[in-house]
Amino acid sequence: MAATFMQSTLGELQMGQTVEQYERDGYCIADEQIAPDDVLEKALQGMVAVRDGKFDMELPPTEHPGYDPDVLCKINNPHRSDTGLYGLVTCPQVGRKVAEITGAQRVQVWASQLLIKPPGSATAGHVGWHQDRQYWRMWQQDEGLFTVWIALCDVGEELGPMRFVRGSHRWGFLDQGNFFDKDQHKLREDIAVPVDETWEEVSALMPLGGLSVHHCLTYHGSNANVSDAARWSLAVHLRDERAVPVPGDQGYYTAHLDDPQICPVMYEA
Repeated sequence: MAATFMQSTLGELQMGQTVEQYERDGYCIADEQIAPDDVLEKALQGMVAVRDGKFDMELPPTEHPGYDPDVLCKINNPHRSDTGLYGLVTCPQVGRKVAEITGAQRVQVWASQLLIKPPGSATAGHVGWHQDRQYWRMWQQDEGLFTVWIALCDVGEELGPMRFVRGSHRWGFLDQGNFFDKDQHKLREDIAVPVDETWEEVSALMPLGGLSVHHCLTYHGSNANVSDAARWSLAVHLRDERAVPVPGDQGYYTAHLDDPQICPVMYEA
């Protein structure tokens, strides 16, 4: 049977934030506020400050392209630059939820991205279909690597939410797709979906303070923001106790694992 394409609503897929769901689907969506109000308030203040180039910690982001209201803005590692964003990535409630979903005994931050999708940015706001593993070759294996995506605003369908391909982590590392390519249709056609598998997209809809967790092999991307408000989020890249760097790797993302400001432990049993 050839691969088929399906779409599902979030309501059809809400089965509880469990390890079983994460292992089956390759993602899990917690569509309720996880972080406390005070943590979120400081993070919201911090995201605006970082966008505007203001940092209250000594290290700037590793990459800050400046804010252009016509394109998707990606600021790398802002958690090391702002106390509000650092407080969010080290929030105990967030850490416990991530561990509950993944079954991890230890969760460590090794990177983050502040993502701002302006209204009216059209295809310039797209994130192309990809597997995170394509960009994470500094780690030895796939297991134990995942991302928590934290909503810093209410995320409805019109804001261009992240979309997961259900069960695609079970397809293995295909090394196909491109985060930076804006042509979603062509990308999807070029990805070799295994025979008898289904391309089923699910939108990650959630309120301010909600979060999703996805496996590093789960295909995901997002479409245009057609609302009149910006979509704000913090993507935090994580490893559990199983994930170890490639021997001899000297890159930034594995060089600071012993530095709690750059790579804090989010959760430990």
